[in-house]
Amino acid sequence: MIELRLPSLGSDMDQGKLLQWLVKPGDLVKKGQVVAIVDTAKAAIDVECWHDGLVHALLTPLEATIPTGSLMAVLRSPGESEESVNRQMAALAVPDESTVVAPDLALAAPAVIQAKNETTRLKITPAARRLAASRGINPSTLQAGADGVVSLAEVEAASGRNAAGMPATPKASRAPAMRKVIASAMARSKREIPHYYLSEDIPFQRASEWLAKQNQELAVTQRLLPAAMLLKAVGVALLRYPEFNGFWKDDSFEAGIGVHIGVAISLREGGLVAPALHDLPNHDIATLTRKLLDLVKRCRAGTLRSSELSDATLTVTNLGDQGVGNVFGVIYPPQVALVGFGRITERAWATNDGLRALPCLSASLAADHRCSDGHRGALLLAAIRELLQEPENLDSFV
Repeated sequence: MIELRLPSLGSDMDQGKLLQWLVKPGDLVKKGQVVAIVDTAKAAIDVECWHDGLVHALLTPLEATIPTGSLMAVLRSPGESEESVNRQMAALAVPDESTVVAPDLALAAPAVIQAKNETTRLKITPAARRLAASRGINPSTLQAGADGVVSLAEVEAASGRNAAGMPATPKASRAPAMRKVIASAMARSKREIPHYYLSEDIPFQRASEWLAKQNQELAVTQRLLPAAMLLKAVGVALLRYPEFNGFWKDDSFEAGIGVHIGVAISLREGGLVAPALHDLPNHDIATLTRKLLDLVKRCRAGTLRSSELSDATLTVTNLGDQGVGNVFGVIYPPQVALVGFGRITERAWATNDGLRALPCLSASLAADHRCSDGHRGALLLAAIRELLQEPENLDSFV
């Protein structure tokens, strides 16, 4: 018997509301397949199944709010009999089949329609989904916008305008709830984690020149992003200094399995999330650019996966495009470090040729003193600096 439970969605999201089942009893599912959509204070999350199996029973009713770790469904392993699973469910006091949820798919208007070939999906923002539900509109009947996502505008167009002739708005915003969970997580971080902070000014001329040369031969839509290069440098540096890549759990450091870097992304309605780019050092900068753009787009459209919110082993925040020179972040528990980047700007820099104006940026580290010290933190920042001085070699770490 395989238990499908609501996964951890990060330290600041400890519950979720089931919006949609994308499978039904009797369906075969594959590892990594999205089986449900759960709404949280930050976003609507696609919940993945991490085992091959056959859906035996769905145990969580639609619209139910459940804590992370709750049993959502039971699957049969390949070759396992129905009788065997029923006996195991009885032994665990799992509800029997007479009380198992069998959702009426006609009533459960899907937030994401998944075709049998698993390639056609309707994307809809959480706010648009709630508005559509409140007005009795099936999202599958809505036309997506130019970006392929159904937003408030499309729902409002389908349902008309309010009495004042202004676009209708959802009854409640996600922003206050999001700010509350962020406040709780950050207060916990500063209360429990003994932070220390370091910063390093990094010359960026060689990196800028290399990027410009690479982008000369690429279409505008394929050009490499400086942010992707910075992420790559952090990912490779973490391979050298693994004590910054992991978690503090049960009064000890737990090394991350792989380097999965969370990227802090601001949301249009306010607040932020930090979904992960998995196995980051294994991707070249061009691939990371595509993955980063896709992650930002899906993040702001509300179509993230549960694994993207639970797997990050370190977070990177980049506020350079906001004009910020330096950023000293707060560690996202249970992670043990956060790297920040400021804007790229011309600064006076002493070289063998004398004093020159060079493009530079500031890199910062917030780290947990229980897992590392300032000496090791300085070496991590120095490694990031050195890697950016040889940008042509970064993609060799794949």
